[in-house]
Amino acid sequence: MYLQEQRKLLDRLRDVLRVKYQIELENLAIEQPPDIKFGEYALPVAFELARLLKKAPRKIAEEIIAELSPLEGFAGFEVAGAGYINAKLDRGRAAREIASGTEKIAPETPLHALVEHTSINPNKAAHVGHLRNAILGDTFVRLLRAAGHQVDVQNYIDNTGVQVADVVVGLMHLEKLSLEAVQTLMQQLEQRGEKIDYYCWDLYARVSQWYEADEAEKQARKQVRLDTLHAIENGGNDAARVADLVSTAILKRHLETMLRLGIEYDLLPRESEILHLHFWNLAFEQLKESGVLYYEEEGKNKGCWVMKRAGAGQAEDQDGPDEDAKVIVRSNGTVTYVGKDIAYHLWKFGLLGRDFAYRKFFEYADHTCWISAETGEPEHPHFGGAQAIYNVIDSRQADPQANVVEALRGLGYTEQASRYTHFSYEMVALTPRCAEELGYEISDEDRSRPYIEVSGRKGFGVKADDLIDKLIAATQKEVDSRHPELIAKEREQIAKEIAVGALRYFMLKYTRNTVIAFDFNEALSFEGETGPYMQYAVVRTRSIFRKAGTTAEQALADFAGVDATPYLTGEDGDGIWQVWLRAARTSLLLDQCIATAEPAYLAKHAFQLAKEFSNFYRKHHILTEADPARKKFLLATAAVTQRELIRALSWLGISAPEVM
Repeated sequence: MYLQEQRKLLDRLRDVLRVKYQIELENLAIEQPPDIKFGEYALPVAFELARLLKKAPRKIAEEIIAELSPLEGFAGFEVAGAGYINAKLDRGRAAREIASGTEKIAPETPLHALVEHTSINPNKAAHVGHLRNAILGDTFVRLLRAAGHQVDVQNYIDNTGVQVADVVVGLMHLEKLSLEAVQTLMQQLEQRGEKIDYYCWDLYARVSQWYEADEAEKQARKQVRLDTLHAIENGGNDAARVADLVSTAILKRHLETMLRLGIEYDLLPRESEILHLHFWNLAFEQLKESGVLYYEEEGKNKGCWVMKRAGAGQAEDQDGPDEDAKVIVRSNGTVTYVGKDIAYHLWKFGLLGRDFAYRKFFEYADHTCWISAETGEPEHPHFGGAQAIYNVIDSRQADPQANVVEALRGLGYTEQASRYTHFSYEMVALTPRCAEELGYEISDEDRSRPYIEVSGRKGFGVKADDLIDKLIAATQKEVDSRHPELIAKEREQIAKEIAVGALRYFMLKYTRNTVIAFDFNEALSFEGETGPYMQYAVVRTRSIFRKAGTTAEQALADFAGVDATPYLTGEDGDGIWQVWLRAARTSLLLDQCIATAEPAYLAKHAFQLAKEFSNFYRKHHILTEADPARKKFLLATAAVTQRELIRALSWLGISAPEVM
């Protein structure tokens, strides 16, 4: 309702400006008054027009108000301060529309969007930092789908990179294992109930130390790493087979880990197919023909194919080579990460002229996750050819991402470049208290820091599965003590929902450019800005309806014949109207989150709704209300809150258990 009325108001305002002043303003600012008693919308348009019309903003505002009224759904308009226009809704009418739940969410132009997230190197277990990426990406997918867009979810797998090579070095050189011995090892791990991704977590840390342990052997060991990397990239040898065997097994473990948080994928495009299907060759020809790439014949980049770095200008007095140019093909003929990424994104937009083959890889309850292949199944879904791309990649990759966009622009694909979003985020660390709870020994210096960075190479960090297990164990104790009457399976399910809700909300409540210091106690608290706090708000509404002998749906149906206006006036009514209005803004927050690529806004909205309902619940005694009409109104307030909280939480990937 709130978003619909906002659009109606802005459309009417445009008409007024067009007719009265012959002015076309497509982008009109709209704000919220500082206090709800002043109205629901504030328009600063008079300030924008003051210089153009050579009039005082307040005078312009008065002229506009005279033309705006009457407008269906609005009780009136007032001038505030030096020239703001405050718009007041007809609260009784608005409450009926909010309760009806008939607002339609549909974009003006639905897009085929592609969201790439998670993208963990398949060389060890997922850790807490990877969870932020996956939860951000999955939540944005949910937001796009809720808004009516078609979304493909992709998880890019670098199965030929240096991290995988390091694990192969560990297996074949530190452990002295052949291909057959690696196969046997994996069988033994499975029989013992041990996880291959956990085994490789420790092995990866050992290999990193091995490279640096002996100064005399340092160069030779680094050469082993380089030779192994080249062998994996070329394929057709035991190192490549070990890499494929281990990385595939670890990839399946990653999907199992993410599924615990409700995170699923449609396609797993792999680096190996991008290499072996020669995606780069096609991209290289396009880049050379368009002049985006040029061959450098002098300077430090002599013998390389380079492109102008994103954001770099040409100095007027520069007559030599551009030393800051981005190298795409090295002088030895190898392609850089950015080069392969350009080719990959041409495929994403359907501009490459070549496709993967596809095989089924992982089965979810309602769909199949496919993986790229050199040869695959004849029947498969169509992937690629997206209209908009969102890459969930940490902020340290800003330069490579910007250079891919620059290449798209240089190739003439300006529309695609404008719809390429680097969905960046900052790292996740641990609070010193959290690190100690995980069993790590930390120094006094570290103990005084606000957070401690994790490091996969050093083996320092919290594995994602361990974190989830610990959260579930903590909530399980609480649920067991509160609800001994429930069977064990029900208590386990509730504990899981609370733990997942706590983890997801903790990762989402911070804006993407904020470093997160993860802390168990803070995430699991039933008070404050946490997932459990909001889940409990929903549980409280369910308790109200059980005790009242009705349901939320019936409460909204009963409200249809009630005039809410008397209950939404005065100071007391303002407080209740704040709850209704907050609930009505849920769809607006959906639009804002997509426009800004910032899920934290919805997380904050859901928390504020839960908080305002809690204040309402303490002040108004719903179940003992003597006035039948007012009781229906109060029950409807709880029902609207429940409906919108459940909806907002579902977009955040958080469920609401029946009891807590």
